[in-house]
Amino acid sequence: MHKTKVVDHLILLFGVFIMMAPVVVAFMTSTHDALDVHLHGLQVTWGGHFTDTYHEMLTKKGGFTGEVTGARMVMNSFILGVGFAVGKIVLSMLAAYAIVYFRFRMGVIFFWMIFTTLLLPLEVRILPSYDVMTKLGLVNTYTGLIVPLLASATGTFFFRQFFKSVPDELLEAARIDGAGPFKFFIDILVPLSKTMIAAIFIIMFVYGWNQYLWPMLMTNEESFYTLVRGIKQILLVWVGSQIPEYNQAFALAILAMLPPVLIVVIFQSWFIKGLTESDK
Repeated sequence: MHKTKVVDHLILLFGVFIMMAPVVVAFMTSTHDALDVHLHGLQVTWGGHFTDTYHEMLTKKGGFTGEVTGARMVMNSFILGVGFAVGKIVLSMLAAYAIVYFRFRMGVIFFWMIFTTLLLPLEVRILPSYDVMTKLGLVNTYTGLIVPLLASATGTFFFRQFFKSVPDELLEAARIDGAGPFKFFIDILVPLSKTMIAAIFIIMFVYGWNQYLWPMLMTNEESFYTLVRGIKQILLVWVGSQIPEYNQAFALAILAMLPPVLIVVIFQSWFIKGLTESDK
């Protein structure tokens, strides 16, 4: 038994090393100046330019227009991630509530129509969605970035399964107390769904934060660039003898990883509980 535990821990440590080694290399490289990285490649030692690199990356205006900053891209990514997650949760809860508690014809069929959209990745519907957003004049807007991605079959499925596990006695008790559909949803279902909401929020925030293809299509103004796009833009400035700011690109990559990691670490107990809890 003891030897088995030792082997298990060695395997886990090896997995941690494989996962963390690129992150450590990226962070160490970000502490060197751009010329050092250009001449010597990736670094595994401390460079001494941590403060300068990260301060310049967040505050220095750059890009083709000379107006965008790292802090602005952080804000854009945050707006996209939070708006994406909150919007998906609201729509998914309302759709699941209607499917479970309102008896209407073809309700099951509508649910499976929603669920089958999981078979259609973003790339399949991206051109029609872009065409609609263009005709509505929503290119280079936060609305255009967030709204087309809000419909969530995944969230609807999870909330539907959760609502179906809520005892019918709660609904009967709410009716006896005179609670209508809206009051039952707000006062009973939403509080009961806290852990599920937290779990779905984490999944959707990380997914929205890491979006690249859709923001690339919907934004051609640098003021709406997200962090993921900003990393690419930094490496596209090779003009004449100008050296790309490799250190700032790595700093942006580290910064892009921090919010999702922090959210998962801080709310991991809620995340696990929300996806596995079955006793209500």
